[in-house]
Amino acid sequence: MPDSDGTWIAGVDGCKSGWVAALRNLTDPGAVRFEIFPAFKDLLSLKPHLEVIAVDMPIGLPDLVPPEGRGPEKAARKHLGDRQSSVFTVPSRAAVYETDYRQACETALQTSQPPKKVSKQCFYLFPKIREIDALMTPALEARVYEVHPELAFWRLNGGKEMSLPKKVKSRANPAGLDQRRDLLVSKGLPIAVLDQSPPKGCGRDDLLDAAANSLIAERIHNGLAEPFPLAYRRDEKGLRMAIWS
Repeated sequence: MPDSDGTWIAGVDGCKSGWVAALRNLTDPGAVRFEIFPAFKDLLSLKPHLEVIAVDMPIGLPDLVPPEGRGPEKAARKHLGDRQSSVFTVPSRAAVYETDYRQACETALQTSQPPKKVSKQCFYLFPKIREIDALMTPALEARVYEVHPELAFWRLNGGKEMSLPKKVKSRANPAGLDQRRDLLVSKGLPIAVLDQSPPKGCGRDDLLDAAANSLIAERIHNGLAEPFPLAYRRDEKGLRMAIWS
């Protein structure tokens, strides 16, 4: 557990073991430590209190997906060039709560205009999307923000998408990961920590994504981050639908 003094924030990414968090104390902004949390609720109850939790997972799910999509995905893709394929299209809440892929596609077709199925990549995220959706309330929005690593790297890279992919044919691309690590180092994070061996059930890409998300969490805390889209909408539970960067 981190020490209780100071202001704590976290950048969070989903991984096979649950959630990997890059924990940072803003009294020592160059320091970062990684911890695995089996459940997202563990982050909410962590002592000391996390002022900002920036997590790479969709928050806010519409009952009916309009032609332009959920909004945040469209707004983020405009800035990501060749990296825009990393932003998955999120279906309706009803589709997300389906546990069978074929049924999820059928429900998605019935709750989107024009009708659209679910990608396998997005379907694999459903358990974690449901986990956060079950916990989220408008009150929690003061602490919990949706982010996306590639939009985070775009922001940290001066408004330019990363030139190298993070993965090639679903496998880690060392050159792309090194490029992202070097950018994080240029922003003050220690290379020794970023180059550490990931814990079991967590990939190197997960660590770097969590670290990037922590820098966006710092921007959020300092009032520097902005939502994509700027004029975001809320879902039927009252949750905002926006990716912050």
